[in-house]
Amino acid sequence: MLKKTQLDNGIKIVTEKIPHFYSVSIGIWIKTGSRYEKKELQGICHFIEHMLFKGTIRHSAFEIAKCIDSVGGFLNAFTAKEYTCFYAKVLKQHLPLAVDLLSDIFLNSLFSPEDIEKERSVILQEIHMIKDTPDDYIQDLFNTAYFYGHPLGYPIQGEIETIQRLDKEIITGVFNAEYLHPGRIIVTAAGDIEHDQLVDEISRSFSGLAPGHDTVLADSFVPAKKADFHHRKLEQVHICLGTVGLSQIDPQRYALYILNTLLGGSMSSRLFQEIREKQGLAYTVYSFASSFCDTGVFGVYMGVKKETAQKALSIVLRELEKLKGQHVDAQELNSAKEQLKGNMLLSAESTDNRMSRLAKCEIYYNKYLPLEEIVAEIDKVTSDDIQLISRTLFNGNNTTYTFLGPLKKKEMPAELLFPT
Repeated sequence: MLKKTQLDNGIKIVTEKIPHFYSVSIGIWIKTGSRYEKKELQGICHFIEHMLFKGTIRHSAFEIAKCIDSVGGFLNAFTAKEYTCFYAKVLKQHLPLAVDLLSDIFLNSLFSPEDIEKERSVILQEIHMIKDTPDDYIQDLFNTAYFYGHPLGYPIQGEIETIQRLDKEIITGVFNAEYLHPGRIIVTAAGDIEHDQLVDEISRSFSGLAPGHDTVLADSFVPAKKADFHHRKLEQVHICLGTVGLSQIDPQRYALYILNTLLGGSMSSRLFQEIREKQGLAYTVYSFASSFCDTGVFGVYMGVKKETAQKALSIVLRELEKLKGQHVDAQELNSAKEQLKGNMLLSAESTDNRMSRLAKCEIYYNKYLPLEEIVAEIDKVTSDDIQLISRTLFNGNNTTYTFLGPLKKKEMPAELLFPT
């Protein structure tokens, strides 16, 4: 059911045929994102993503929207740190239309100066909206602090100053150099789809792109040990703390997935139960693991009252220490494994998620990882593995803290953040 073809110019096409599905999801993935931007051009990948929906040689922006709406499908895109995706989901009989629209916006967008000005205003409003949403904004602040001076710390949407300087020449220059590059393009599709038919359609549309190889290089970085305080008059103090994580290809990543699940990945997790259910200190508290091609970050977020910030943070740090010092019992470990596997397998009932899995496997592993293989790797994880990864990550040498709200640096004891 899984097929892969590489065109002569380097574009890869990967499909998964699922005969009993009504829908087909298809995506054009480009191995470029905010991580590969120059500092003075922060946000340009996100800007390009927006511009590809603003009109082509053949279709106006309204006609693009009308075409996909007329068949009950949807067309969208997103920019990430290491890749960008333009995708569509339609009933299987409308796949040719989806391919045509995606190919058209990708290859024939106009990038008119008038539309660039309109979209600049839209993106600036998006930046302001994020800054007005503390639980979103703190993620940008934390990434900037943790990945200090490194492109992984750039906000995907860019900064006001960088967005204001982008013009057609700069935007089309980056697009032509970074996106129209067959070695970085992967087309993935999942659903009731005929692989050879899709290959023919993509080949006809993209054969004009000259052959090329993927030459994207990732710069390394050294995590910082620091605490940043951003004072703002808010009802809550938003706290984000993180430490070094694992890359997408690290052999210990399955232990990290389970660690994240049992620490703060659900309503039954340790942090949710202790901080919200037992203590009533926060409405939202969770842990997260972000992984990239060569590095990663593991962190915790919560929003609390100023008066209880120290207490809540103490509980988080205590739970991290418990994971280092005590083995997870068999029942809790098995519960986390079953939750992780269940979430993964249930998500496989969506053609969107399957299409995304195909692309991410190709980007990071250059091969497909069957769900059965991942399930087997999850089952292999032991309590010793959880303790080992906890001791590796939570060693206190590179913890970064970010505080956003009515809390000043002098009100948070340094010995709590960085015990000697």
